[in-house]
Amino acid sequence: MFGNDSDFLLTLHRTHAAELRADAAADRLARSLSRPVSRGWLGRRRQAGRTDDARR
Repeated sequence: MFGNDSDFLLTLHRTHAAELRADAAADRLARSLSRPVSRGWLGRRRQAGRTDDARR
């Protein structure tokens, strides 16, 4: 399949570079997706804690 060692090394390099590009693309996609909203017990949205002034 490979005529000499340089062909093998070049193919190996290209394969590895393609894998690195695919990993980087997957990482970018994961960072671009929105994270789930923090929720409390039983999936209810958490409300900001009240202060004494808000109760009066």
